[in-house]
Amino acid sequence: MFGWEFPPVYSGGLGTACYGLTKGLSKNSCKVTFVMPTGPIVHHDHVDVIVADKVSLENVKFTKVPSLLLPYLTSGGYDQRYRKLLQKQNASEGHGSLYGKDMMAEVWRFSEIARLIAATEDHDVIHAHDWMTYEAGIKAKKESGKPLVCHIHATEFDRSGFGGVNQYVYDIERKGLHAADKVIAVSNYTKGIVAKHYGVPEHKIEVVHNAVEFTDFPDLKDKQEDEKMVLFLGRITLQKGPDYFIEAAKKVLEHDPKVKFVVAGSGDMMGRMIERSAELGIANKVLFSGFLKGDDIDRAYKMADLYVLPSVSEPFGITPLEAMRNGTPCLISKTSGVSEVVTHCLKVDFWDVDEMANKILGVLHYGLLHKSLQENGSSEVKKFNWEIPARKCMDVYRQVMSESKIAG
Repeated sequence: MFGWEFPPVYSGGLGTACYGLTKGLSKNSCKVTFVMPTGPIVHHDHVDVIVADKVSLENVKFTKVPSLLLPYLTSGGYDQRYRKLLQKQNASEGHGSLYGKDMMAEVWRFSEIARLIAATEDHDVIHAHDWMTYEAGIKAKKESGKPLVCHIHATEFDRSGFGGVNQYVYDIERKGLHAADKVIAVSNYTKGIVAKHYGVPEHKIEVVHNAVEFTDFPDLKDKQEDEKMVLFLGRITLQKGPDYFIEAAKKVLEHDPKVKFVVAGSGDMMGRMIERSAELGIANKVLFSGFLKGDDIDRAYKMADLYVLPSVSEPFGITPLEAMRNGTPCLISKTSGVSEVVTHCLKVDFWDVDEMANKILGVLHYGLLHKSLQENGSSEVKKFNWEIPARKCMDVYRQVMSESKIAG
């Protein structure tokens, strides 16, 4: 299995999904070797983790270089990291050649190491998560002859908000999806995008909805009755709709100035959102907490009276499930995959900030509505167990393995 993040080294939903899925696969008697580009060497009972830039293969010599490739990194973001690296090293002669001069070069480097790993690691199926690993999956398939499953958690159309897509990323996505023996999409919403915009036949795409991990969560003291908090937690990027959240916050505060809003996460729109809060005169009511991880994530959910996911285009969206497991009511965008499977939450068009504000006020002011969403949501989320999507992935594995044997 090729991915680009894995707990405790992760930046968002993909790492969480990979962890839950591999744990579910382990319980279904599937042995997983997980390969990611960079990070510290980590150990988990249910999965073997290989870090590509630390790999050591017998009779294979190559330079091990820390990768600049990070989860959710855009081409512009990579360029900034590359320039900072050169500045930090005083642009020493020859140093830059050890790194990919652009993001595509990093993807290529990872794919070359993946090819070597595929030649030495025993495996039956190759499972690649999202575009940065598709080249790795393709080369691994060519090396070993094993079937390839490409799992798509977010398309370039989601990340760009259906605006100007990055042609290089789109081309890699399309290449991987067509090279795959089977494609797994995280929702019917994503399946539709893959079929329409990438020309992948619908019969080749299997929908496997995500789930949520259940563990012990920290308890907090009861809040004061007049303290109402609304939470946005996720990457602060165009795809997640933080601008609509801020606009709705302004309208809510016009009716109830005691409400507090928390924006938890990081991303390229953070500066703009801080400035917009100031422009609207609500800077003292909006807290930007930065990126959260570990127990702090669940503490944030527990502190909130409502969690809002206003995504412009959300392939699935695990965060509402995380909120519901913590007993927090949710308001989610209709253009999200999770809206296909969750009933006990409120739903809204991401662009309708008036309706978003109305529903926020409704949850905060009407105790019966809040209690109903809280209790029914907590009960409903228990059915989202990672063993269910794991079993569906196992079915996909068996199918591609069977077809591979017939073709062979």
